[in-house]
Amino acid sequence: MSTNGKNKNYKLKQKSYSKNTNQQKGRNNNTRQSYAKLTKKKGRGNQPKQAKKPSVKISFLGGLNEIGKNITLIECENDIIIVDCGMAFPDGDMLGVDLVIPDFTYIEQNADRVKGIVLTHGHEDHIGGLPFLLSKVNVPLYGTPLTLGLVENKLREHNLYSKSKLNVVNAGDTIRLGCMSVKFIHVNHSIPDSVAFAINTPAGTIVHTGDFKIDCTPISGEMIDLSSFAKVGDEGVLALLAESTNAERPGYTPTEMLVSESLDTLFKRAENNYRIIIATFASNVNRVQQIINCAEKYGRKVAFSGRSMVNYMGVAQKLGYLSVPQNILIDIDMLDKYPREQIVLVTTGSQGEPMSALSRMAYSDHRKVMVGEGDFIIISANPIPGNEKTVGNVVDELLKRGCKVIYESMYDVHVSGHACQEELKIIHKLVKPKYFIPVHGEQKHLRKHAELAEFLGMEKKNIFIADIGTTVELNEKYMKEAEPVPAGKVFVDGLGVGDVGSIVLRDRKHLGQDGLIIIVASLDVYDGHVISGPDIVSRGFVYVRESEVLLDEVKALSLEILEDCADNNIHEWGIIKNRIKDEVSKHIAQKTRRTPMILPILQEV
Repeated sequence: MSTNGKNKNYKLKQKSYSKNTNQQKGRNNNTRQSYAKLTKKKGRGNQPKQAKKPSVKISFLGGLNEIGKNITLIECENDIIIVDCGMAFPDGDMLGVDLVIPDFTYIEQNADRVKGIVLTHGHEDHIGGLPFLLSKVNVPLYGTPLTLGLVENKLREHNLYSKSKLNVVNAGDTIRLGCMSVKFIHVNHSIPDSVAFAINTPAGTIVHTGDFKIDCTPISGEMIDLSSFAKVGDEGVLALLAESTNAERPGYTPTEMLVSESLDTLFKRAENNYRIIIATFASNVNRVQQIINCAEKYGRKVAFSGRSMVNYMGVAQKLGYLSVPQNILIDIDMLDKYPREQIVLVTTGSQGEPMSALSRMAYSDHRKVMVGEGDFIIISANPIPGNEKTVGNVVDELLKRGCKVIYESMYDVHVSGHACQEELKIIHKLVKPKYFIPVHGEQKHLRKHAELAEFLGMEKKNIFIADIGTTVELNEKYMKEAEPVPAGKVFVDGLGVGDVGSIVLRDRKHLGQDGLIIIVASLDVYDGHVISGPDIVSRGFVYVRESEVLLDEVKALSLEILEDCADNNIHEWGIIKNRIKDEVSKHIAQKTRRTPMILPILQEV
């Protein structure tokens, strides 16, 4: 057979094979399709679908659009974790109020779902509300040793320690709370033992920074654990909640070591001439450690003044967070036993608080310390926004008494414990969150932090600026505002909690601005005519002896109203009192342009 014949036969066979193969492929395809339909009907052969992740809700009961009162709720499935429980100090409009705490209504309503409270650090704006919450709801507490040591003192004062559940956790540990777990991450702040949280929920991981800064040379402990933030970020973070206190400030927060150098310079300047008095935050353990170090170097004794200062330093020393050389501490009662140039007095009052030790010294109201020439006073803190005037008043009084006062920022006697813009950028880039919610700050701080996140590349739709009472619902697909929760401010006045509300504050403000007029009259029980009075009592309105004509007019007008009501058979006291209030108030306003509170007191005889 020729070669061409062979090739021809080969081509025919190949064509026949291809045809048979195609037919077989068709039969195989038909078989597979039939099998797929069959298994679909029988429910076999399908790939298992990935379970849909639930949502997580974040509710804010404080810490937004304000400084202090920090408290956040993380809610997933049927479990709730509370992050911090702080308090705030009253502003100038809250007359007579001692403390401001969050509204705990939502927590009380869901007490059985709360698995625990985790605490970032021991400052009052993060732990100050705990006694008021634990008196209503007994919830386990989790925090680092120093934080819980300070909480223990607070709970003992309120007789709550014996029934409270305090659980010590160290940085690096992870705890399980219901369906969620919380990893404690070491951070730098102005108080030792501060932590951030990586909260792992079924919906995803939420990172809450707490208060922090990045300090490569801290006074105590290690620098912030950036590697843990990076690891959590690599594993995937659903949302970042980061503090915003210094979000307006560019650059980095200076290291605490800068204060050491400045204090050393000032101690040397005061050597052999002055008694040194330093005012700082009672909770700033690291700052007090620096002061003790300088005192040892220059051969001075150290005394503490102020109840909170004594309490904080006692706890810090007991737990080993304050290193005190032997025989350097003395009691404040021993000050007169040593020459002035051998004394350092560490005191509260850096914010000009009226009842603080430094304010009492400035106004000669301190029982144990008199200040004057020969005192070198250092205010080692920046005024909290709104406190500038009170701090200025205290400084003025100290200067009048001949004291040398160091309060200007140029002396570097204070650095912030909060992250500035570059540090915030580092955390954002390490954590790489899908969503971002700025926390801890006034509206200007939250807005600036949101702009910073947007500058770093985050989409605006993934950034949420919340408010007190806001609930944010998150999952992999969306972030949206959910139904709000009860929230607000509860005022603590003496032993009263919540019995001073907006109406009482309004009345106090009214009394403080324009004073009070009391109108007292006795009426006949049968016909309602005046038997005696009306008598007029003025408090905080006008000096009676210089305003007799005006008060006589008020008396005559009140008598006319009472007699008119009696003649017209009006005996409803509510109506009579309202007429007196309205017409007397109108008359006084026309005469004086002032509106004192009018308080009619009527009695039947």
